[in-house]
Amino acid sequence: MKYKIEMIYKIKGNKPVEFSSEWLDAETAIRIGEDLEKTGKVLQFLFLDEMNHSWSMKEMRKLTAEIEEEPHDLTLYFDGGFNKNTYEVGIGAIIYYKKGKKKYRLRANQLIEQMETNNESEYAALFFALDLLEDLGVHHLPCKIKGDSQGVIKQLEGEWPCYEENLNKWLDRIEEKLERLGLKAKYELLPRNENKEADKLATQALEGKLIHSTMELNE
Repeated sequence: MKYKIEMIYKIKGNKPVEFSSEWLDAETAIRIGEDLEKTGKVLQFLFLDEMNHSWSMKEMRKLTAEIEEEPHDLTLYFDGGFNKNTYEVGIGAIIYYKKGKKKYRLRANQLIEQMETNNESEYAALFFALDLLEDLGVHHLPCKIKGDSQGVIKQLEGEWPCYEENLNKWLDRIEEKLERLGLKAKYELLPRNENKEADKLATQALEGKLIHSTMELNE
């Protein structure tokens, strides 16, 4: 989560001036806030997060202590694969996140029987990834969602309409899950060669190699 500092600054002989900082990580924002308090020239300041919530200094310190113990700084990759001969679907998802000062990567896939198209596999893969976030206990945070399916990304961004009833049902399920978890999604359409890890997981699922693993990453 990133934060802005919004403040009213007092200048001798002039009217107070309003300032807003750039987006900062929590630790940096608190350090700057503490320095501002020492000047005695700030009439008022608060922290604004990416979810548009505001926090006082006391609330901010408590919040960051709680966040350190939960998964945050989320980036999600998804991909689906379709076997047109068997109508089986392989789906794969990778989630990068932090917990405390440590970074982790969760990799998982799943085999699904009897789907109709490759397009459906992409929606199923994203829904599967959101299930993984829910299992991690993630809620009310921004989340970067990356995939190479133009249809899924553009439709969730609201740029493209969806005319297929079956795919619309998947869109509804995905949007309901995002809303229920309180996630603020930031979508990014990737070139296929930048989504190789999720693609490999989907292929492995079709081959019967099921994976669900979490590992700590070195800095």
